[in-house]
Order: sequence, then structure tokens, then C-alpha cells
Amino acid sequence: VQLQASGGGLAQAGGALRLSCTASGRTLSADYAVGWFRQAPGKEREFVAATRRSYGTTFYGDSAKGRFTIASDNSKNTVYLHMNRLEPEDTGVYYCAAGLADTMTSSSGYSYWGQGTLVTVSS
Repeated sequence: VQLQASGGGLAQAGGALRLSCTASGRTLSADYAVGWFRQAPGKEREFVAATRRSYGTTFYGDSAKGRFTIASDNSKNTVYLHMNRLEPEDTGVYYCAAGLADTMTSSSGYSYWGQGTLVTVSS
């Protein structure tokens, strides 16, 4: 499975971006969780959001709650991360990942990772 993350770029504080994570190679089963993680310069990788179709569940990290929304388009094998009310603290490289994660908020449960897309939020 290959994951392609896209949609990053430069945004102003208060603005919005939509990230996309498209899977190719094979269709991910509904049991796979698809998550977004981010890494800011000099900081550890941080959980942002995740979804699993089989249970219809979604989780959000504290920094994403109320501002970001994760959504799937099964017809396109794509998971989106809609980011609103962006803050400079949201700056970082955003990675999408997929796996049979028992704990969807932990990166250790994800087997496949995309290459990352850079988000820069200016104040």
C-alpha cells in the first residue's frame, strides 16, 4: 500500500486548508485505521486525527478538537483532513498513515506511512 499525502501549503492564521491522503496499490479494508500525525520542527510526532470505517469511529487530538475534521471518500480511496481556524502552532509536516491500529491515537499501530506534506501557518 502506498499513501500519498497532499494539500499542504502556506496559510494565514484563522484560515483553512484541506489535506488529502490517497491510498494506492490495493484497497484498504474497512478494518484499517487511517490517521494523521504531525511533526513540528524540534518536536516529537503528534497525533492529530484518525478514522476507521468498520466501526465508524473517529478520534481527535486535543489540538484538533473543534477545528479539524477527518472524513473518508471511499469511492476515491481518500481520507481528508479539513483544518479550520488554523494557528501558527499548527505548522509542521503532516503525515498520513494506515494500519490495523488497536489504539488509533498511537503511531505504533500504523504500518503504512505517506511522505508528509508541509503546512505553514503565518501569524
